[in-house]
Amino acid sequence: MKIALFSDIHANLPALEAMFTDLNKRQVDAIYCLGDLVGYNIWPNEVIELIRSQKIPVLAGNHDAKVGVLEAKGAIEALGKNYAYHLINDVNRKYLRDLPAHIRLAYKTADEKFDVLMVHGSTRRNDEYVLVDTPEEDVLAMMTESNASILCVAHSHKPYHRVLKSAAANYLHVINTGSVGKPKDGNPQGCYVLLELTATTSMRDPETLNVDFVRFDYDVQAAANAVENSPLPTEFADMLRKAY
Repeated sequence: MKIALFSDIHANLPALEAMFTDLNKRQVDAIYCLGDLVGYNIWPNEVIELIRSQKIPVLAGNHDAKVGVLEAKGAIEALGKNYAYHLINDVNRKYLRDLPAHIRLAYKTADEKFDVLMVHGSTRRNDEYVLVDTPEEDVLAMMTESNASILCVAHSHKPYHRVLKSAAANYLHVINTGSVGKPKDGNPQGCYVLLELTATTSMRDPETLNVDFVRFDYDVQAAANAVENSPLPTEFADMLRKAY
């Protein structure tokens, strides 16, 4: 079972289109999105509609949830940082409000059962970071509470695969999907993950889980120019070019 995971598109349509072009060359069995479809760029409606047209299950990122909060407070502004949210139409606002908090897949092999849990931030909050250097005891506590053997997270825009040893002597995996449309690891290429689970995947052997981080090119300059030609802060364009 080969699963594609992606997140943090942040209304960057050129990046999302390039990701699908790359992904369509690969044989995957399922695709999941870990949230943050909107914010920072000018194509929130196009991004939402493209993902929906592909029938991809999506969970709510903190920026997706922020749309509802801003709307409830009457704080959506036409200029400045909130311009990106102002662009979202009513149909897509409702879609974002209805997204689930997490997605769980239960797997059973010949002699093991384990869960893959997908969240945006952490198992507790969609705006909490689970980083490559988050204290091991904190990550293990989250995974024990949520009964997750493989925890897939987003939010930091920095991809990694981390393997931890549990008290039960099993290996637990944390995978950060990076970002399609706003990387923050110094590499402006978009990023998504291919996760492969097979009949031999075992939490007793960390080598049996295959995780591949795919980087792809897209027209960064076109996305940055669009930001600069909009009411969004020009700093957002610099972030795209330099990936911070």
